[in-house]
Amino acid sequence: MPVLDRSKIRADVLKLIDEYMKAQTNAIVEFLGKEGSGVDFPRLWGKVMEGNERFFRREMSAEEIYNWLTKDEMLFLARMMRYAFEYAAKVDQEKNPIPSDVIIDQIDAGGVPAEWQIVPGAADDKVLLYFHGGGMIVGSPSTHRLLTVKLGEETGMMVLSVDYRLAPEYPYPAQLEDCVKAYKWLLSLGVNSENIVVAGDSAGGNLALTTLLKLRDEGVELPAGAVCLSPVTNWTTTDESFFENAKTDPVLAEVGVFWWGPAYLAGANPADPLVSPLFADLRGLPPILIQASTSEMLFSGCKRFVEKARAAGVDATLQTWDDMPHVFQSFGLYTLPEAKEAITKIGEFVRKLLK
Repeated sequence: MPVLDRSKIRADVLKLIDEYMKAQTNAIVEFLGKEGSGVDFPRLWGKVMEGNERFFRREMSAEEIYNWLTKDEMLFLARMMRYAFEYAAKVDQEKNPIPSDVIIDQIDAGGVPAEWQIVPGAADDKVLLYFHGGGMIVGSPSTHRLLTVKLGEETGMMVLSVDYRLAPEYPYPAQLEDCVKAYKWLLSLGVNSENIVVAGDSAGGNLALTTLLKLRDEGVELPAGAVCLSPVTNWTTTDESFFENAKTDPVLAEVGVFWWGPAYLAGANPADPLVSPLFADLRGLPPILIQASTSEMLFSGCKRFVEKARAAGVDATLQTWDDMPHVFQSFGLYTLPEAKEAITKIGEFVRKLLK
């Protein structure tokens, strides 16, 4: 039985998501033709869907969640999803090519793979340090390039998009270590911390927040601020709204999110503040902008984080839109007026930080 209630999704959003899912389905078929020999994929995907339904019906214990899939099954699914994400990103970039005058340069950022994205006129002393989303198991600078280049254009900053290590091959804290290392590398180049803004979407938004916490705890100079698009603030399964909003979240409801946490954490405590920043002491953090949709699964966590940050004296802002998919700024980059509005608001926030 599907978790998502399609009748509750706005028609233009549903069309957009269906087109994206079609591209991913084509990619999966291609992937299975190349790497699927010896794998009973219908059985495996049926297992994922059964686990997903049981998870959202709250019928799985924590032990079942962690043991539902084997390590080999998670590795295969992660490779398949990465292939699908890269394939869909390539399709998007063929429809909407990156302007030829944008510099794209893959580099080593102090031992961490990363990509400079420099739009014409970008200030050469200001950096948007971006951490892509993807549940800690998929994604790369290339899958998010259209979004990050647009953010570079809107903010007038150089973008450094980090290709951090992914789970399950590299579980927590590998991702956080890479993001912190990339930030320190910028400082080593002589970039002023006051000219750096950290940003990210979904799991990358989680990394933006936990990077701030890690830097603060280590006594490292903090960036000017952070921008987070629908960040994961809570990796535990204690938020009832997370489950309630599954009916109206066409991005996350039916992709099998239940196994992402086990793949990422590999036994680590999901309530650790450097895993779930909602449980952290938030005092001393710089200004933070969070954008989210009221109908997505992660909305309550975003709202609760901003409320807690404000109570701790942090200049935290929550901007919300109704009836939008998870990370609509990316999914609807060229089609949804709400996405354009959100990116404009990000530019306004960042310019205010750096003036």
